[in-house]
Amino acid sequence: MPFIYLFKGKGNNMKISVFGSGYVGLIVGTCLADLGNEVICVDIDEDKIENLKKAIPPIYEPGLQDLLKRNIEEKRISFTTNREEAIKNSEVIFIAVGTPSNNDNKADLSFVKAVAADIGKYMNGYKVIVDKSTVPVGTADMVKDIVKENQTGSHEFDVVSNPEFLREGTAIRDFTVPDRIVIGADSEKAKKIMERLYKGIARADKPIIFTDVKSAEIIKYASNAMLATRISFMNMVANLCENAGADVKAVANGIGFDSRIGPKFLQAGIGYGGSCFPKDINAFIETLKENNCDASILEAVESVNKKQKQSLLPKIKKLVPELNGKTITIWGLAFKPKTDDMREAPSLKVISQLQKEGVVINAFDPEAEGTAKKILKNVNYFKTPYDALENSSCLVIITEWNEFRDLDKQKIKEFMKEPNIVDGRNVYEPEEMKEAGFNYIGVGR
Repeated sequence: MPFIYLFKGKGNNMKISVFGSGYVGLIVGTCLADLGNEVICVDIDEDKIENLKKAIPPIYEPGLQDLLKRNIEEKRISFTTNREEAIKNSEVIFIAVGTPSNNDNKADLSFVKAVAADIGKYMNGYKVIVDKSTVPVGTADMVKDIVKENQTGSHEFDVVSNPEFLREGTAIRDFTVPDRIVIGADSEKAKKIMERLYKGIARADKPIIFTDVKSAEIIKYASNAMLATRISFMNMVANLCENAGADVKAVANGIGFDSRIGPKFLQAGIGYGGSCFPKDINAFIETLKENNCDASILEAVESVNKKQKQSLLPKIKKLVPELNGKTITIWGLAFKPKTDDMREAPSLKVISQLQKEGVVINAFDPEAEGTAKKILKNVNYFKTPYDALENSSCLVIITEWNEFRDLDKQKIKEFMKEPNIVDGRNVYEPEEMKEAGFNYIGVGR
């Protein structure tokens, strides 16, 4: 199990541990170090620790490696495997371990429970224990019980919910310039400590929002559920636009200017993926059911998303009716730009479908090739998007990396065997591509 902790530096710096050196924990720990704190990352994975000592993070995130390197050089962040030392030298302990879906789509809290047990075992004074992982409502109560059961002495503590809202690709900015900081705390002592921790990044228009613990736990899931609902809603509208002969971008523009709705997350595409939305929506559905609440809206959201990931194959077949033996090019493997994360990525579904049709897959992604090689078999990888078009009968765009937008259209056409494009992210304008001589199909256009 991975960990990070942070020792008290000069002035108002606080002693903080962050359990979990994955995506959330490493971002939180590194950013807190950059605010002037001295951070020690603790992990049972010796290889990960050795890489982190060399400023080699286990994930790709713009700006993270430079931030990590700077704080190592300034001795505000270091790495060890000593959990006991982390807990005993902390006033605030963040739990930022993974909560993947288990077999019944509920959040797997085994890592959270293990950290809570360790905290109880090693705590040596008052602690604020912060749930940073995405967890279902009621988890703070569970953590509190486990800590009490494992205490060897009589030490006071508070459990706080402080959900993360980090977007892969913009996580450092999201931490340092957040829309809001949500803190669920039931004691004034814990509130004051958390307010002190975040006062350096809180602003009048980016406030700290204090709630009770259970409301904060629900806020994270409800936020992701709302965003996922908007995505699936627009994909449903996109299907209507295709069948009726309308343009989903024009529809989204008309909707987005309604001040009650706004323009964000109204882009049609091939569905959401990543480490958050799929597992969080399913976990929230299970939480609703456990509390005797109707979950039909979110069940429909997830159903639309699954169908949308299957929507590209018919479009490809429309342009290339006989797929067996043909070469198809995939641009974009990560679930979104600015990350190498392929968890629940639409590319996995599309490539699997094409391979079942006997297709040869050429692929390019500027960051996710290393991750893809651990997951996908029988895929040819290329160093440039142009090279990936070799002998290709169709280009399929799955991730909207910015570098795809301004490539030479004639050069693309010259590299391809047949000028067919299925644009799963509406990167290009249909009329422009048709004028350039491509057979082009987008989403909802």
